Amino acid sequence: MGAFNGVAIVTGAGRGIGRAVAVRLSSEGCRVALTSRSADELHATARQCPGETLVLPADITATDAVDHLFTRVERAWGGVDVLVANAGAGTSAPLTRTTDEQWAAMLDLNLTAPFRCIRRAVPGMVERRRGRIVVVASVAAKQGEPYISAYTASKHGVLGVVRSAAAELARTGVTVNAVCPGYVDTPMTEGTVATIAAKTGRSPEAARATLTAKQPHGRLVGVDEVADTVWLCVTNSAINGQGINIDGGGVQS
Repeated sequence: MGAFNGVAIVTGAGRGIGRAVAVRLSSEGCRVALTSRSADELHATARQCPGETLVLPADITATDAVDHLFTRVERAWGGVDVLVANAGAGTSAPLTRTTDEQWAAMLDLNLTAPFRCIRRAVPGMVERRRGRIVVVASVAAKQGEPYISAYTASKHGVLGVVRSAAAELARTGVTVNAVCPGYVDTPMTEGTVATIAAKTGRSPEAARATLTAKQPHGRLVGVDEVADTVWLCVTNSAINGQGINIDGGGVQS
């Protein structure tokens, strides 16, 4: 697509990966609609974006939230060209102590909400024969680790949605991909560090070192490295149906 001056929606845009992706898209010429639960965080993201933004606070898991989000963007700017479904969260518990509430929360946010976003985005994109959908998944979409069964199930599921949608839409001008980061230097990872420290009695520094050691390059992934990969999926129409690992080589696929 080269220079891309389209309309983009980024979910979970208030911080971390979502903020970095929004700033990158804005820097490349997109008008960017920002959504997450926190209006304050969204306004902070908007201040970092050089281009035009819409700040649309919402709980993306609410039944009608996705349709309302797209409708507001379409009324303001017209059709959506880029969807980055980034909103997500994690939970950790042994399999036998994972509650129904934890299970449902992971599926609602990490699987059902992205599915609803994709479903809502596709008709307009297909009609215009122009669209890029990128889901921020995780290397947990590719392999399992102990104590994150609900999170892993949700990420495996959303990668399945991406692959199926990409196959269905391959001849329409719309591509659907996932980026699959390892441990990224974000507030979400800081939460994981705090949980490890609390449960094991280790220092936060030692807990953080445990996560960096899981990646062969020995460091956390940067948010800009994830944003770069999202932008590659936007600009390269030959990338479709992929789950691109961004983890320093930990998962080779």
